[in-house]
This record gives sequence, C-alpha cells and structure tokens, in this order.
Amino acid sequence: MILNSALVVLTDLAAMLLGNKMFRRHFHLLLSVLLVFGPALSLWVSQYSVFARRTHFLYRMFLRSGWGWTCIFVGSFVLVLSFSGRRSILLSLRHLSRMLAAGGLWLGFRKILDLLGNATGSCYEALAAPLEGGTASDQPLLLLREGEGKAECLGQGMQWRGYELSEDVFLLCLCCLLLAEEMAVFGAYLNVGGASGGPLRILFLLCVLLLVLWLFLLLCLLAYFPQFPTQLLGGALGCLSWRGLYQGWYPLGPSWYCPGGPGNGLLNAGE
Repeated sequence: MILNSALVVLTDLAAMLLGNKMFRRHFHLLLSVLLVFGPALSLWVSQYSVFARRTHFLYRMFLRSGWGWTCIFVGSFVLVLSFSGRRSILLSLRHLSRMLAAGGLWLGFRKILDLLGNATGSCYEALAAPLEGGTASDQPLLLLREGEGKAECLGQGMQWRGYELSEDVFLLCLCCLLLAEEMAVFGAYLNVGGASGGPLRILFLLCVLLLVLWLFLLLCLLAYFPQFPTQLLGGALGCLSWRGLYQGWYPLGPSWYCPGGPGNGLLNAGE
C-alpha cells in the first residue's frame, strides 16, 4: 500500500514536470546550454575519476546500446499507454511507428556520417621512433596508410584523423528529446481520467530514470571527453532530427503518411 502510494506520488510529480509547457518549450535549450558549456567542466573534474574511463560499466552497458534501451523502455510505455487508453491494436501500432521512424532516421544518419568520415579522413600508423634530434617525450611519427576505412583502421589499433561528428552525443540528444516528448502526454492523460495501473506507472518511472541517465552520460562525455566541435555538431544534428520529427512531420496529424504526435487519439475520443 505504501509502495503504491509512493509510486503514484512520484509519477504524478514527474508527469506534472514533464507535461509543463515551459519545460516542453525550453528543454532543447537546456541541452544546448549543456553542449556549449559542458566541456568547460573538464577544468574542474578529476581525470582519475571512474567516469574518466571509457571502459566504465555505464558506458559499456548503456551508451553502446543506447538506442536499444530507449526503444525497449519508450516502446513499452507507448504501447501500454495507447492500449490502456483506447484498447485498439491499430492505434497502438500507429503510435509505435514513431519509434520506427526515429530509428530509421538515426540509422540513416549513422550511415551518412560513416560515409562522410571515410571520405574525408585518413588512417595513420604510429611509429615508436621520435623525430631526429627530438626527445623521448616528442609525439611519434605518423605513417599514412592508404586504402584503409575507419572501422578497419581503428580495429587494427591505428589512428583515424578527419572531420567527424560525435555519434554518441547525437544519439543521447535525440533520445533525451524523444523521451521528453513521449512522456509529456502522461500528465494530460491522467487529467482526463485515463486508466493508470501499476504497470503503466512503473514503465513511466523507468522512462524518467532513463532520461536522467542519458542526461548524466551526456554530461560525463562533455566533461571527461571534451571534443569540440564534434560534440557540438552531434548535438545540433540530434536537435535538428527531433525538430524535423516532432515539430515538423508528426504535427501534420495522423494519416497514411504520418503517425501523428504523442497523444493523438488518446486524449480526445474524436481524434
């Protein structure tokens, strides 16, 4: 009884915050501030921290499969929310298709970025011998290796240099904005008296925790592994993808070519 009451209170507070118009309008600005000023935290954080290691559990477990975790949690929440509201399989599938569209966009951009990286970058092999007359602390020579792709180059332990865009920051920004959009309708759903059992509230709370985790990992990347301007460009692409989907395409309304935005067909019976 106590746990259920605590669950209701926590989810109601989170739904109130995420559904607030000020939060929805300015959340992308919060991410922009993090992207611009986050790297400045590298002046204060300790490079001996556990988060300064790319092999940390959070990076290996969540960051490398960030889109998978987002699909599992958000997809489950959207499915249960839409089916609880109207008991319609078709409506639930239509809402789930937003995840399919976002996933296709992410995969498409990844392929394009990979092609651009291979076209504009070069592979170098580090040589142990320092420059003639130099000291042991000098940077090693770099031998250009022709015909090597980025994946093959890094797989062989060599260095890849070229124009790049941070895919990790791109993914985290897109996932954060997607989570905020999909969860924002839960408060309005509760206000109209929608069914809100324990499983739905637990899924909503898990999505909130996932959003907090993505924000934390984004801050860690910016603070411990600053890479300007690749991270800024990655965040800009993530925000642009969100704007194209949730403020450009989805508001056109549900139709054969558009899945509609979150809440369509749930908050009003006539939609």
